[in-house]
Amino acid sequence: MGIVVLSCIGGASADEPDMRPAIGTKIAEFTFTDIRYLPRTLSEFEDRQAFVLVFTTLECPIVKRSLPKLKQLEADFRERGVQFLAINVGLEDSIVDVAEQAVRAGIGFPFVKDFSGEVVAAVGARRTPECVVLDADRVLRYRGRIDAEFRLGGVRPNAGRADLREALEDVLAKREVRVPETPVDGCLITPPRVPRRRDLTYHRDVAPLVQKHCQSCHQQRSAAPFSLLTFENVNAHAEMIAEVVAQRRMPPWYGASKYGEFVNNPSLTREEIDTIVDWAKGERLAGDPNDAPEPLPVHEAEWLIDEPDLVLSLPFTQKIPATGYIPYRYAVLPYVFLKDTWIQQIEINPGNNAVVHHCNMGYANVKDLDRNNFSAEENFITGFVPGGDPMVLDQGLGFRIPAGSIVGLQIHYVTTGEETTDRTSVGFVFAKEKIQKQTRHFQCHTSRFQIPPGASHHEVKVSRTFEHDSTGIGMFCHMHLRGKDMTFDATYPDGRTETLLSVPNYNFDWQSSYRWPDQKYKFPKGTKIDCTAHYDNSAFNPFNPDPTKTVRFGQQTYDEMMYGFLFFTQDDESLDLTIDPKTGHVVNSDRIDTE
Repeated sequence: MGIVVLSCIGGASADEPDMRPAIGTKIAEFTFTDIRYLPRTLSEFEDRQAFVLVFTTLECPIVKRSLPKLKQLEADFRERGVQFLAINVGLEDSIVDVAEQAVRAGIGFPFVKDFSGEVVAAVGARRTPECVVLDADRVLRYRGRIDAEFRLGGVRPNAGRADLREALEDVLAKREVRVPETPVDGCLITPPRVPRRRDLTYHRDVAPLVQKHCQSCHQQRSAAPFSLLTFENVNAHAEMIAEVVAQRRMPPWYGASKYGEFVNNPSLTREEIDTIVDWAKGERLAGDPNDAPEPLPVHEAEWLIDEPDLVLSLPFTQKIPATGYIPYRYAVLPYVFLKDTWIQQIEINPGNNAVVHHCNMGYANVKDLDRNNFSAEENFITGFVPGGDPMVLDQGLGFRIPAGSIVGLQIHYVTTGEETTDRTSVGFVFAKEKIQKQTRHFQCHTSRFQIPPGASHHEVKVSRTFEHDSTGIGMFCHMHLRGKDMTFDATYPDGRTETLLSVPNYNFDWQSSYRWPDQKYKFPKGTKIDCTAHYDNSAFNPFNPDPTKTVRFGQQTYDEMMYGFLFFTQDDESLDLTIDPKTGHVVNSDRIDTE
C-alpha cells in the first residue's frame, strides 16, 4: 500500500488531488531501520517535545549543503527536547554509507533508513531535504524546507525566513505554526523498486551468487545460523534472504564503500542483489540442475587453517553457567617455546562456538606470568571474534614467538540458557619456506577517556606514526557495546591525506578484518595515522547496558575499549631465514635480526 501511495505523491501534478496527510493530522506509528539494521519507532524516544524528520539521500546536492545547517539546528534545540532524525530514502544508499554520511558531517543525531517508503507515505514527503515536524503527540505541525537559501539553480545571497526554526519555536511554545507548509527545492523521492524479472531460476541464476557470497559461512562449523548449500535450504529461507540482501545486511561488511580497497569484501553488486531479490519474490523456480555450478567442497575438517603442526588446548575444561554475565577468564596454555618459533598460520578454535564470543591470545616470557603481559601491544598474537578469520600470512611473511615464551588466552564467554562446557584449542602451522619479513602491528589505543551519560557521539582520538618505510597488510577495530564508528586517516610526509578505512556502524557481534591487496598500500617513514572513534552512550543505542552511567576503559563488555589495529611489514627488512618446517625454528640462526 505504501508503494502505491508513494507513487501518487511523488509525481503528482498540479491538477491531481493532494493525497498527503493534512497539517494537523495525527500520524500513525511507523517503522524505520537504524544503522544497526534494527527496526525502530519514534515511541522509543522518551520525553520529546517535538520530532524533526529530515528526508535525505547521499547524492542530493541540497542535502549535502544543508547538513551543517541541520547540525547547528539540532544542537540549538537538543536541550529543549527536540529529536532530529535523518531519514534516508535513496534506493542505492546502503546503511553503511548512510552511517558514513553522518560520521563525515560530524552529526550525532540518528541517521536511519526508510527501505519500504512507509515513513515517506505516512508524512507525505516528496523531496529531499524536506523537513517534517511532529509534536509530542505525533501530530503533523510543519512540512517544508529548512529555509530558502539553497535552491535547485544555486544559492540565494541570504536564507530569508528561517522556516524550520520558526516552526519549532511555535511548536515548543504550544501555539499554531504560523507558516505550516513551505515549498521545497530538492530531489524528488523515488518509490521503492518493485521486483521485475520472472524468468530467473535457482540453478542458473541464483546458485552461483549464493556459492560466491554466502556458502563459505552458511555451512557447518561457521557463525551462520543455517545452511545454504542446496536449493531446498535457500528456498526455505527465501523471504529472509531477500530482506537481508536488499538491505545489504548480508553478506556482512561494515566498511564504507568510498574508502579503501579490500580483498575480503564480500559485498554484492546491484545487479546481483536484484537477481536474488527478484527470484525470492517471484515463483522461486528451481530450473535445470545441470545449469548449476560445481558444488563447493563442504568443510569437514576440524581446522580452517592447514593441519596444525602444534595444537594447544586449555588445561582444564571451563564450566559455563546457564544464565548471567561471565567476567573474562584467563588461561595459560601448557607449552614453552624454547627457541624463537616462526608461525605462518594460527587459529583459535573454540571448543563450544555457542559460548565463546571472542578470545585474544598473547605471549609472555615464562619468567613473568602477569596476565597483563599477555595483552600488551607488543605481545599480542591474534584473536577470535565473530566475523573474523584465522591468521594466514602470505608467502615470505612470518610471526615470531620469542624463545622462552608461553601463550595465554583471554576468553569472553556468554551464556545460552543451559549449563555447558568449553575447552578451546589453538593450532599453529610453522613456516614452510624462507621468512623475509616479520609481520608487525601497532595499536591506536587509549584507556584515558570518559563517555558521559546520554552522549550519542562521544569522540576518542589516537595517533601513531610509522618509524620505518612500511607496507600495509590490513586493519581491524575493536570496541564494546557503545562503539559506534571508527575511522583511520593517514597524513603522509608530503602533506597528502587519505582515509584508509571508515567503519561507520561498528558491530560488536560481527568484527571483520579489512585486508589490503598485497603491496597496495605504502607508508613512508613519518606517515601519521589518526584513528578516530565515536561512542553512543544514549538510550537510543539498543545495546547500551546503562545510558545513565559514565563509561570508562575496562576489560568487561559493560566497560569500553578503543583499539585500532594496523598490520604491516617494514620495507628495509630482509631476514632471509631458513626455517625447519617441523619445529618452526631458524636453521641459519646467524642471519636473524628481528628487533
